[in-house]
Amino acid sequence: MINEALDIAHWRDALRRDGRVQIADFLQPDAAARLRQCLQQEVPWTLALKDAGAARTLDAAAYAAMDDDARRRLYAATAASALGQPGNAAFRFAYDSYMMVSAYREGRDPDLLLHRVLELFNSPPYIAFARALSGDARVRRVDAQATRYRPGQFLRYHTDIDSHEGRMYAYVLNLTAHWQADWGGLLQFVGEDGGVEASFLPRYNSLSLFAVPAGHAVSLVAPYAGEDRLAITGWWLS
Repeated sequence: MINEALDIAHWRDALRRDGRVQIADFLQPDAAARLRQCLQQEVPWTLALKDAGAARTLDAAAYAAMDDDARRRLYAATAASALGQPGNAAFRFAYDSYMMVSAYREGRDPDLLLHRVLELFNSPPYIAFARALSGDARVRRVDAQATRYRPGQFLRYHTDIDSHEGRMYAYVLNLTAHWQADWGGLLQFVGEDGGVEASFLPRYNSLSLFAVPAGHAVSLVAPYAGEDRLAITGWWLS
């Protein structure tokens, strides 16, 4: 599944130097195409939402029953709830999600390809690959969720720091074929001065990987975006 031609030493050195990398042609072409098809056609999406209350996911059936106008109003209200809030209190998000770990544990959608992906990500060969790429032998397991960003959806600034899960590196496996920069949906790395230090376009079949903690956000997807922003994302955990 992973491209065997990847220069692991090159990317490990770049990750150590910069704290973040985006690796092109991460999967073998057939694997990338099949995963893209799965995200486009087979995933029973729901909405991951963080407003002024706790983070939550909507019931999949209830979300599917909402029309486009109702969804857009919900996204806008979620964003507006951050107005006037300082610092971390302004953290908000709204994007389509399939929580792969909980679905796997609960036995939901047993034929869905994403379950095999989660098994692969936590297999001994893949963990060995993650350790080699990061240069860190403490990586022991991989968390994952599928994500789909559509117009009006976003992920506001945060650092991914967590004192319980053991997050070491965050990753995004991008599976959108022809994303354009002015559609939004960019992975933006934010410096201490509040400026954007770097932006990663969600290029097809690329792996964005960065050390945690790191200030970052996914910019608002524009109303004229021509595709869904599809990805599998999560953390390499200790």
